[in-house]
Amino acid sequence: MPFSGSQILDRDSAFASSVRAFLTDKLTEDLRLAGRQTVGTHSDINASQCWHRILHERGWIAPGWPVEHGGTGWSPQERLYFEKECALNDAPVLFAGGIRNVGPLLIARGTEAQKEKYLPRILSGADWWCQGYSEPGAGSDLAGLSTRAVREGNIYRLSGRKIWTTGADIANKMFALVRTDASSKPQAGITFLLVDMKTPGIEVRPIQTISGEAEFCEVVFDGAAVPAENRVGEENEGWDVAKQLMRYARSSNTTSALLWRAFNFTRRLSEEEGSLALSSIQQRLAGAECRLLALEAIEVRTLSQKEPEATTSSLMKTLATELHQLFTEMYLEMGGMRAFPLFCAEGPGIQHTSHAHAAARYFATRAASIYSGTNEVHRNIIGRHITGL
Repeated sequence: MPFSGSQILDRDSAFASSVRAFLTDKLTEDLRLAGRQTVGTHSDINASQCWHRILHERGWIAPGWPVEHGGTGWSPQERLYFEKECALNDAPVLFAGGIRNVGPLLIARGTEAQKEKYLPRILSGADWWCQGYSEPGAGSDLAGLSTRAVREGNIYRLSGRKIWTTGADIANKMFALVRTDASSKPQAGITFLLVDMKTPGIEVRPIQTISGEAEFCEVVFDGAAVPAENRVGEENEGWDVAKQLMRYARSSNTTSALLWRAFNFTRRLSEEEGSLALSSIQQRLAGAECRLLALEAIEVRTLSQKEPEATTSSLMKTLATELHQLFTEMYLEMGGMRAFPLFCAEGPGIQHTSHAHAAARYFATRAASIYSGTNEVHRNIIGRHITGL
């Protein structure tokens, strides 16, 4: 039976009832299974795309967008309620770089032509976006990026490499930071481009991670041509554009809804193990739930802001990723070493046993405190805000 519940909104309201009825009607067992088996940043891509289409048909694919661009007009509490109900009912996790990141950026900073071209395709799921930021020599120190874009008339010619690009093997579009001026200070010579992944001169190389997944990729640019009309903002001013997008990303990469999924899985695993009888597990679950409810309160505040503040985004990102890692650490504590032989074994279906799945989730979340800027970087941002430095 689907699990349901939220303290954010009255469960007897007409809105809450309509959400529960929709999920009961549209979430097939296959879709729920894909949601439960999710390890990384999105569910099986076929299930993710199917769920995207269902939400789009209902008009619920972009709750955070303005109504005039296809949003729902929901309140922050309604948005959070919907996300939480999807999570607790095992809906697939969307491949949502377009909906959550570049879509809001284009609404705020894009040209009218860019909005007209890209926003409907993001809503429908015709375009799937990945993020071309990190490089072998530029991760948290992103201003050190070296991928070059040389202007040749009406195009930019790209050369260089991006690394840890989530979903580059799935996406047909990328938003990327490139170096257009190497003579000025690092942040001043960067430009923000929208890239068609089918452009000649782009090679994608998947990277298998310790979790057993291959959702990260290396992307090599060898003379790929990008139209100048695909630039967002002015040339050499992409750093400011990127900072705005990262505020969206840090607020949405690890949401309370994603953590409710992890909490639900932890409870199911503990019940399967009989661990709820142990007072230490009960105490840790209760403490983690309290932290999760507190995170919800911060998220409501974030959703109430027209533009997420940098400090709030950093706070959300740090708290959420560390809590996510705490849940997955509890998985392994309950499963112990039984997880690892199953995880490493070969054979159909073995990767979906409870213990193997717990181990895969544990490994997948090791990167959570690194992506979108390390948690140490975000603590510096929070510290500067508190001290006024």
